[in-house]
This record gives sequence, structure tokens and C-alpha cells, in this order.
Amino acid sequence: DIPLREIDEIAKMIPDVLNISLDEALIQESRLSELAKQRSDIAELITICRTLEGLTRHASTHAAGVVISDKPLDEYLPLYRGKNGELVTQFDMKRVEKIGLVKFDFLGLRNLTVIANTLSLVSKQGKTPPDIDSIDLDDPATYLLLSEGNTTGVFQLESKGMKELLKRVRPENFEDITALVALYRPGPIESGMIDDYVERKHGRKSVEYLVPELEPILKETYGVIVYQEQVMRIAGVIAGYSMAEADDLRKAMGKKIIEIMAAQRERFVSGAIANGVPKEKADTLFSLIDKFGGYGFNKSHSAAYALIAYQTAYLKAHYQVEFMASLLTSEMGSTDSVVKYIAECSSHGVPVLPPDINESDRDFSVSNQNIRFGLVAVKNVGENAIDTVIETRNTQKFNSLFDFCERVDLKKVNKRVIESLIKCGAFDSTGTFRSRLMAVLEDAVEYGQRVQREKNSPQIGLFGSISTDDTSSDTPPMPEIDEWNEKELLAFEKEYLGFYITGHPLNKHKELIAKYANTDSLVIKDMNDGEIARFGGIITNIKTIKTRKGDDMAYVVTEDMHGSIESTLFPSVYSSAFDNLAPDKPIFIQGKVQKDEKSLKVLADSIVPFGKVEEIWTSEIHINIDIYLSGRDTLLKLNSIIMNHPGLSKGFIHLIDHGKSDVIIELPDTMKLKPGFLLEKEVNELLGYRAVESVCTPLERQAIKNNGNNYRKCRKDK
Repeated sequence: DIPLREIDEIAKMIPDVLNISLDEALIQESRLSELAKQRSDIAELITICRTLEGLTRHASTHAAGVVISDKPLDEYLPLYRGKNGELVTQFDMKRVEKIGLVKFDFLGLRNLTVIANTLSLVSKQGKTPPDIDSIDLDDPATYLLLSEGNTTGVFQLESKGMKELLKRVRPENFEDITALVALYRPGPIESGMIDDYVERKHGRKSVEYLVPELEPILKETYGVIVYQEQVMRIAGVIAGYSMAEADDLRKAMGKKIIEIMAAQRERFVSGAIANGVPKEKADTLFSLIDKFGGYGFNKSHSAAYALIAYQTAYLKAHYQVEFMASLLTSEMGSTDSVVKYIAECSSHGVPVLPPDINESDRDFSVSNQNIRFGLVAVKNVGENAIDTVIETRNTQKFNSLFDFCERVDLKKVNKRVIESLIKCGAFDSTGTFRSRLMAVLEDAVEYGQRVQREKNSPQIGLFGSISTDDTSSDTPPMPEIDEWNEKELLAFEKEYLGFYITGHPLNKHKELIAKYANTDSLVIKDMNDGEIARFGGIITNIKTIKTRKGDDMAYVVTEDMHGSIESTLFPSVYSSAFDNLAPDKPIFIQGKVQKDEKSLKVLADSIVPFGKVEEIWTSEIHINIDIYLSGRDTLLKLNSIIMNHPGLSKGFIHLIDHGKSDVIIELPDTMKLKPGFLLEKEVNELLGYRAVESVCTPLERQAIKNNGNNYRKCRKDK
């Protein structure tokens, strides 16, 4: 009998912690425990939930699993109908296999849709799309793109590590791509297989075969065992295994059970000896199989993925704009992905234009080698409204808000839809400030409704029709008010699109971030677990919870120009940073990367607002003085400036004598400096040139290994 609204509020009180129990939630969230004490119905609800906790909540269906049988399935296992009427087994995957049936996974990949949509966009541009299933697998432009690591958006090949590997390998044929898909996994990376493969491919390490019979099996991978099929062929050719026995060996290597592998070694060596292979070589070969074969990847799987990888790379190489537009459409639900791909477009000179009532299609589209945002990206704008807008403007483009409200069906395009379109910038092409459009929106909708009522009135037939000219004179006047400031404009774009389009709140802080950060939301994904990250961003979400001891802690999400990062603030950090935590506030966070296969977070140890970062994280200030341009008076004035800016940063004076070595004077601790704009301004104005350099506080050693990115450079340019 508890209203659904209250149930929703109670559910939101449960801390967002993986696998948290109800009892743990009651300890961590005092509001929930207090509610249970105050209301008997809530206490009863919690008692019922405790009884249900841990039970199977529902029957779910594998998204891609299909069971194959030689007889009707109901002769083997119980069945039932899914919610859409589909036939579903009552046994789960493992039990299905135990009773002797086979489950196949038919994977639906988003990239197949991206490929199809790219070809459609190519056709809409008046060009002939390629037959994607018959493209040249030796296309030079595609292999150049791969060799340069220009693979953002390319299936399976867009991680930073894979990009670096592509540059090292410089693939020349389809077999190289297939091998890369198989090799880029933790096992081969840690074992050194990848380095071995690269060195052999480029002739820096000789390719040798333990026995001649291995050459036809391993030649395509330069003597390195990469695929499971290679292990099976080796077992068959060298040791006389049947295909069934070879498959047992493949399974045994994956399980790594010592007793089974010992039996397999005995079987392999004896079979190899029987085929004329010396025992020592047979033992060595099995050791190689045992070491490398366990990492072996299924070649058919790798080749299938490699083909899609090649096709997407081909489209990016030859139809970049259409490909990126399709990619953006496919990732519409992921803000971080859209931001990343917009940045990729920008880096390749492909403009991504904001939504426009006169130009946008439903999805991302292409026009004059530009990508245009789709109207479906705008919050509150549904498909019926989009179809109405596009259908109406096909006869004639809209020239004003009043024209729009007069012509579109306002039963399908209501005031809320129009407000969203105004605030995201979709009406900018009409040449009127967004602030003015919003100020007159109510009047514009009423005007449009009146015109449409008059046009549809049965009385019109008696006296003739009303022309557009007759009604346009009744349009309300546009108020003469200023446009919203940049902060408001960007805030509305973020609210109604999920990201910024015409600018970014961090644009004015780019230099500060470049100087003091060692990573961002893109680069951090390729950092290692335990590395120290320092980054800047705007706070977009703060979630506070109670620890078991009753202390407050928080999860904070910050957003930069490429995406977002979630940080964990434990009680000590949270309490010291409390005053600096507020939505839309720019901050720097420093902490340790916590990374696994599913997620990445930062365990914060320091929170610094942008306005304090120079003061707190500048370790040294260097002032360069040209001795030929600076006399005694100048030096005295410089001394006065230094004394007027006391702080915590060590100071150094560089006396520059052109053609000779500089003289560096370390200022005493009593003359430590406070960095910032005022100090730089006064010193630079005194000396007449840009003379101040500052050095940021170094990170711990782990962070210095951060893949050579440019963020570690802390000095300002002269």
C-alpha cells in the first residue's frame, strides 16, 4: 500500500555500492534506518525485502544465445515462452551444455549498423557507395591509416595501446590485422609474445622453426604460436593427434590442470618421437605449446573481427565524414563517446555543427563535408515532432520563430519541444538571440495556434482564404534584450544536448590544465592501475554516502573537454575538500587510478580549486633577466616586487649573458614567492618582456611513466 513515488525515494536512499546488502545500506544511510523506526509500513517492507534478498529476481534471456538440437528441444529440457513469445530454455547456459546440447552465440555488433549507415550517407551525398563485402583487402590508404594509428572509431583497434601496437607492427596485409586482434590481450602482452612477433616481422629477430614441419603452420605468424588452430595442427602433424584429441589438448591448455597437462605432455612427446622427432625437441615444443598455446586465440573469431575492423578502417580512410557521422549516431546514448568522436572530427578538420531546424535530419547527417547534429539528440524532442518539423520545412525553410509556430502542427510540436530547440541553438539560423526567442515563446505559440485555428475554421470558406500576409502583421514584436551570457548559453546546451557545442566552460582554463594536469578523461583510460593521475574538470555530480563508521564520503564526477571521470573521496579527503565541492565548479583532482576490466575510478587524495592551483602546486618560480637590458634601478625594483609577493614557491634569478653561460641565483627561503597573474604582470612590465617561468610540483614516480603524454610538461613557454 506504499505509493510508488515513496518506493522510488526509498530505493534512491540505497548507496550506489556494488553488491551492498540491505543491512549494510541501513548502517550507511541513516535516513533509511530512521524512516524504518518511524513508520511501521516501511519497517515491514524492509522485513519482506530481507526475505527476498539474494533470490533469483527474474528469468532472463541470453541476448545472443541460440541452442541447436537434433530433435525437438522439449525431448531434452523444459521450455517456456519469453515475454515476446520467443521459445526459451528453462536451463541456463552451463546446464544446457551438460546435457549435451550446443549453444551458439550470434553476436549483434553496433559496428555493422555503423557500416550500413555510412554506406547510406555516402549514397545520399550523390556518390556510389562501395560493395563492402567486395572491397580490396590490400588497399594502401587503409593500411596507411592503420600504420599511423589513426583508428579512433575503428572496431577493435581504437584503444591507445592498440594504436601504439599498430604503429609498431605497421600491418601490410589482412593476416597482420587478424594476428593483432588475437595478440592484443593480457596473456600475450605479459608473456612477451607481442614483442617477439614485432621483432620477427620486421626482420630484427630471425624466424626459426624447431622442426621443418612447423614452417607451413607458423609461417603466417613469423614462427609465433598465436592461434588455437595452430596448436591443434601442430599436435596433429607432429604428434599424430586426431582432430578430437587435438581439441581435447586445446581445452586442457585453457584449464591449466597440472595432471591433465602432464598426461598430454606424455602423449605428445611419445607421438612426436614415433614421427621421428627427437625427444629433446619434442619436449621443447610441448613446453612452447604449454607456455604460448594457453594464450592462443580462436583464429576464426579473430578473422571475423579483423574483417569488420578492416571494413571500418576502409570507410574511415575513404569516407571519413560519412563514417564519423554514422559513428556519432550509433553512440548517441553515450555522452563520453560523443564528446570523444567530436574531438576526433575536430582534430581532422571536420566541423560538427549544432542542431538546426532548417538543416538537421533525425540523426547525424552530412552536408558539404560538415557533420550536422541530428534533432533526435535534443532532449524532449520526440520522433513525431521531428518528422513534423522535417516534413514542414521540406516545402519551405523556416525564417523565424513565428513562421515556425504558424506552419508546424503544434499538436505534435508543443511549447516544451520548441523551448528545447531554442535553448540548444537549433533556431540560431533565424538570426535572433536565444534570449529573445525565449522571451517571446509564449506569444509565438499563441500566435501560431490562432493562425492555425483561423485557417482550419469552416467559416473561412464563406469569405475566402486567409493569406500569410494577412496574419503576419499580427506577429508580436520581438523584445530588444541582450543575449544570455556565455555561461548561460553553454549551460542550456549541456542541459538539452548532454554536451557543449558552441564552446566549453574550460576553454579559458586550457593553459592552466595543460600545465598542471598529467592526464584527462581520454588519456586516463590507458593509464595503469595504481598510477597517480592529476586532472582538471567541472563538477557535474556529487553523491554523498555514510561509511560504516558514520563518516561522510562522496563520489564526485568531473567533466573535461573529452569526457568524464569519477573520483572517490574518502572521509578525510571529503571533509577537507567540502568547501570546494559544488556543481559546475572547476577543480583539480589528484589521486591513484583504480582500474579493472569493467570500470575506472580515481581514489582522490587532493582537491584543489582552479583559483588556488598555481599557489599550491607551483614548486619553483624562475625569473630571467637580460643583464644588458637591466640596470641597478631595475634590480632594486625587482627586489621590491619579490618582497611584495611572499609565498611558498622557491625562487630563482637567471642572469642571461648572451653568448655565455647563464648565472643562476637561488633566492633564500625568506624570499619565497607567491605565484600568479599579479607577480607575472608586475615583473614582465618592469623588464619589458615575458620573463617569468614556473615549475609545477612533480607527481609521484608512478605518474611520470604516463605513456609520454604532453601533460607532464610543467613549465610555461617563454
